[in-house]
Amino acid sequence: MKRRILTTTLALAVMAVLSGCTKDLNLSPRNSLNAAVVYEDPANYIKVLAKIYGGLVLSGNEGPAGNPDIADIDEGFSPYLRVYWNLQEIPTDEAVCGWNDTGIPELNSMAWGSSNSFVKAMYSRLFFQITLCNEFIRQCADDKMDAKGFSEEDKNTIRQYRHEARFLRALSWYHAMDLFGNVPFVTEQDEVGAFYPEQIKRADLYKYIESELKEVEGLLKEPKTNEYGRVDKAAAWFLLAQLYLNSEVYISTARYTECATYCDKIIGAGYSLHKDYQGLFLNDNNTSPEIIMPLNCDGQYTKSYGNMTFLVHAFVGGSMNPDDFGINGGWGGYRATKAFTQLFTDTANDGRFIFYTKGQKQSVDTLGLFSNGWAQAKYKNVNSDGVAGSDPTGNFVDNDFPFMRLAEVYLMYAECAVRGGADAGKALGYINQLRQRAYGNTNGNVTAGDLTDDFILAERGRELQWEGKRRTDLIRFGKFTGGSYLWEFKGGTPEGTSVADYLNLYPLSADDLVANPNLVQNPGY
Repeated sequence: MKRRILTTTLALAVMAVLSGCTKDLNLSPRNSLNAAVVYEDPANYIKVLAKIYGGLVLSGNEGPAGNPDIADIDEGFSPYLRVYWNLQEIPTDEAVCGWNDTGIPELNSMAWGSSNSFVKAMYSRLFFQITLCNEFIRQCADDKMDAKGFSEEDKNTIRQYRHEARFLRALSWYHAMDLFGNVPFVTEQDEVGAFYPEQIKRADLYKYIESELKEVEGLLKEPKTNEYGRVDKAAAWFLLAQLYLNSEVYISTARYTECATYCDKIIGAGYSLHKDYQGLFLNDNNTSPEIIMPLNCDGQYTKSYGNMTFLVHAFVGGSMNPDDFGINGGWGGYRATKAFTQLFTDTANDGRFIFYTKGQKQSVDTLGLFSNGWAQAKYKNVNSDGVAGSDPTGNFVDNDFPFMRLAEVYLMYAECAVRGGADAGKALGYINQLRQRAYGNTNGNVTAGDLTDDFILAERGRELQWEGKRRTDLIRFGKFTGGSYLWEFKGGTPEGTSVADYLNLYPLSADDLVANPNLVQNPGY
């Protein structure tokens, strides 16, 4: 069932709400619905797992608002997907936002600090999610289940949940490593109670994530055999491939051969490209054969202003008709920069050129004017027949977020080939499959000589536009900081300017630096 994993969520006190202080990462809950009560019943384990999955798209326990998981930010802004997407996109060439909400102007201009509301929210969201996983994994231990007298059938079921939680924890650790570098570190092995976590080095966290994923990949279900919306081996392979693709950034060691190996595993697992590009982002994309790991969203059961509801509404403005997007109105905030839209050299034939240009200037001269910058029309709350989603108000949407998909695997493999770690002939074939889908024929095909670093970065931009990938990509290609590549308002100037390399990492939360004496701030902040 498409929606089930997120509709069984139990509002549990096991999830001690973080106040931004990592010394509280393992505090016991403060009300009667505690771990001892919840975990007595094996039927409750799936409900806690649902909360962990839901933590990627929901803001709290009373959607769309009313009982948030984290504090100090508007609840609609705070969900994992929304804050992650903003940190990955607004500081890049892909997107600018014209809103003046606290924290957004600093993302536009790359002038954030350790008190930036979105930086703090992502930091808190990551460690909230890791805390949920730690407690759940701790409670799924065999000795605890034995002590409760669970049947062998129940124990086997719960072990499978534990494997999934370990993957989800590794995913959040990966994001913590990518965004923040050296972070406080706690696992299920740490004794519950108030203490100050030690700070782990980025390279050591890399090794931990790698070891967790390599262990759990053999324990998860086979690709495409788990309930929709829950992870399997292919998700672990994808995250390992992503880890290895970025190894030069994280540990100063190239591991492209390993990346290609895991790409091959996914490619051989039975996934196929969706027949058309736009269909990947409509509200019936749960049927797509391309999506490896979706983040489930539903207009009736996962009401939030920070999941796909945000990604559909926030990009609609100007003369765009909300009815075309299956919503009751646009929020008129986000557009692309001219530098990014110039990646599309064949706007008439490349089906991935889905920008709205009517009444829009290509350049961004004034951030606050929605008419400055071409608008993105990628995400629509309609299905392939044009029928709007299930929420009769047109507010909340049914689209799932394609968090991991086959096209990115093809692109990762091709990048490995360009760097000598994979078969160049296979890479060319994968790239041309993507371009044949985009063009509807072979007119957009490229040759082996076209596969260069610059081409791969541009092709990733065209294929993965506005999917929360761009910051990590630009850093890997050496384009995020410095002055070799400029876009409007990079560094705060309309024409763009060079910025310092320390911005490749976000700062640790100012609150945690005060609370935890073991933490050292990232350089430059």
